Amino acid sequence: MKRFGFGVLAVAMCVAMLGCGQQSTPTNGPTEGAGGQTPAAGAQKKLVIGFSQCNSAEPYRTAQNNIFQSKIKEYGDKYELVIHDAQQDNSRQRAQIETLITQKVDLLIVAPNEATPLTPVVKKAHDAGIKVICLERDLAEPVYDVFVGADNVVIGEMAGQYVKEYCEGKGLQNPVIVEMKGYLGTKPQEERHNGARKSIDTIAGVKVIEEVANWLQDEAKKRMQTILQANPKIDVVYAHNDPMAIGCYLAAQEAGREKEMIFVGVDGLGGEAGGIKKVMDGVLACTFIYPPCASEALDVAIKMLNGEPVEPRLILQPTKVTPENAKELYEKATVAAP
Repeated sequence: MKRFGFGVLAVAMCVAMLGCGQQSTPTNGPTEGAGGQTPAAGAQKKLVIGFSQCNSAEPYRTAQNNIFQSKIKEYGDKYELVIHDAQQDNSRQRAQIETLITQKVDLLIVAPNEATPLTPVVKKAHDAGIKVICLERDLAEPVYDVFVGADNVVIGEMAGQYVKEYCEGKGLQNPVIVEMKGYLGTKPQEERHNGARKSIDTIAGVKVIEEVANWLQDEAKKRMQTILQANPKIDVVYAHNDPMAIGCYLAAQEAGREKEMIFVGVDGLGGEAGGIKKVMDGVLACTFIYPPCASEALDVAIKMLNGEPVEPRLILQPTKVTPENAKELYEKATVAAP
């Protein structure tokens, strides 16, 4: 299995939050397909890439957006990027993709909020002759040309094995584990859960408390506050992403109980607020770098627009982050946002 390239990771991290709504890179003139206008005589027609983002409020998604906006500049003025933010709303994302279909974009990249509700409209785009890349959340059917993502089952398995080794290494009796889940119905949530539980459920006497926080730090903090009140013993918190793990830590810290347990996350972004720095600071015991996949997706998109052959699936691999390697990974991962 190939390892994730840190050149891609470096572009991804240390990001400033993007505002919600539609965003686009600057262009030098009107572009047919992004509004139905025709370039002036002699002007080069831009090829328009529409990116349908599920929720820019998540730090991981902000990192993806920033990668796309930085990377598109490397390809010159021939290409235009338009980003739509669905704000974790299936109906909004469907409507935004319908708009991109109407505008006749040349290629659609979609990070679906949920698989089943988004599959029909993505199929409609594909049937309309628009090239489609599905980005790191799969759809209910392969109604696209290429899938670019990482293996969430493997990430879950790695996280679950880490939790199991920690509990058994500490000799914990009847350990209590909190699993803070992402948005129900999404593939990453399901796969990070299923992968982790392969190991966690084999721990002798284990009790698992499951809660849902929809990938969001503030929601995780609220859920964790309730869990802390009801459970005098908690040994491990495993969250499906770093923001939720951090939210759980903050709740435990306010209760004066953060030293009683460890916190394990997923994403491994760079920057002061990212998971790698939180491992360095002792907030997280461990996280796993989930490649943003955006740089690779844009490379594939350009090849497709140029008529070059591409593989139907591109799967990137995660990296485990611990106190032993966090500093090195942080230095490679952290650069200024575009």
